[in-house]
Amino acid sequence: AFKRIRTGRAHPSILDSVMVSYYGSDTPLNQLASISVEDGRCLAVSPWEKPMVPEIEKAIMKANLGLNPSTSGDLIRVPMPALTEETRKSFIRGAREEAEKARRNRVAGDYLADHIHEAPVILMFVADPKMMAITDAKLDRISMVGGGSVYTAIQNAMLAARTEGLGCVLTTLHCLAEDEVKAALDIPEGWATLGMVPLGYPIGKGHGPISRQPASILAYDDVFGAVWR
Repeated sequence: AFKRIRTGRAHPSILDSVMVSYYGSDTPLNQLASISVEDGRCLAVSPWEKPMVPEIEKAIMKANLGLNPSTSGDLIRVPMPALTEETRKSFIRGAREEAEKARRNRVAGDYLADHIHEAPVILMFVADPKMMAITDAKLDRISMVGGGSVYTAIQNAMLAARTEGLGCVLTTLHCLAEDEVKAALDIPEGWATLGMVPLGYPIGKGHGPISRQPASILAYDDVFGAVWR
């Protein structure tokens, strides 16, 4: 979130929040164009599809970033305006708001760690690796397939809890002390822990609204990197 705060110097991440209408879907600008630093005070945006030039220019102006792009042929230049005292104060306020959000998230995490023993129910999901088809076990990287099927079960349990008005959260930090966890719960040797979900009734208003990103952000079309249409 701090990437949106300008310092007067050009950086491609300043445009990370810009969403462009593309075939009816809001699509991140960086999926429709290359963004580079032309000099210290100007960004150069090169759309991959020429007809998108006016849409991209309009999206940058509507993004509430205080930027005024100008088009020259297929190239959109985005100069960084000098910071006035007013805009400087505005960005300081924005930085403080983002810092406060981060602080609240940290406090919530600390609260969970300090009070998890008070949860009425804690679900511990375990599995026997020998019973799982870990098809990427021999690849030269960390396995991404191992345990994948278990997390759908965890998700379903959490959705069911939400339906019943319960609060829940998934954590895997217990894996840092897995030997102690397995000993406390008499989990058989060779079995692994995959997720821990404390359940309880929410305090106050409970969980807020669930936000979902559109397919244009979460998925590519046909090949990696191709914009979803």
